[in-house]
Order: sequence, then C-alpha cells, then structure tokens
Amino acid sequence: MIAPFWGPMLDCPDPQALAEFYQRIGGGTIAVSSENFAELRCDGVSLGFQRDLNYRATTWPDPRVPQQCHLDFKTDDLDTAEAQSIAAGATKSAVQPHPSAFRVLLDPAGHPFCLSTWGTEAGPPESR
Repeated sequence: MIAPFWGPMLDCPDPQALAEFYQRIGGGTIAVSSENFAELRCDGVSLGFQRDLNYRATTWPDPRVPQQCHLDFKTDDLDTAEAQSIAAGATKSAVQPHPSAFRVLLDPAGHPFCLSTWGTEAGPPESR
C-alpha cells in the first residue's frame, strides 16, 4: 500500500455550507472548517469540501458540464430518506434512471447524489 484512502474531495462555492448539508444527510463531525476548506469525518472516512471560485454545477445528464463523481447513501426506505433529504436542502433530479432502487438528488451546490437500497434487505436480490 502506498497511502491509505482518506476520502473524496468535492469542489464547491461554500465549503462550510456543503459540509453542514452532508452532515444532515449522513451524520459525522465537522472536524475542520475555514473559508476555503471543510472536512466531515464519518466512521473512518472523511469527506472534504474545497472552495472553487470558478465552480460550475453539473448539468447531468446533459454532458455539457459532466459530473466528476457522486456519493451514494444506503437506506431501507427510499421514500422517507428522500423526504428527509429534501427537507435538509436537497432537490430531486428530474432524471430517475432506477427509482425502485436509487433516487437521484442534488445537493445545494448541484452535485448529484443517490439514496439507494443497494446492499440492504429492501434492495435488489443481486445486491445482497
């Protein structure tokens, strides 16, 4: 091993606000916060947020501004998790490729993320 995995880093216009949003979605502790960087620590992995003054939200699924990555969150109850995520500040994407197992939402900076039953008892048999 060359270096252990720390976690993904998301570019955004407001690191503190996006760290707080993802804390509402997935829990964890905001360990570092400044104007240019925030770190959310969650069960052995960290999610970093760095200020990008030229940040442009993805236009997914339109490829003009592609998504570079997205995050998935496990849930046994898509409807409840979707409603709670929207109450926390997410918006539901108009495009829902597999709504029975995945719900695509957008964070306040426009990054897509998924709520998924994959790997849970409520998920597709091939995921268990």
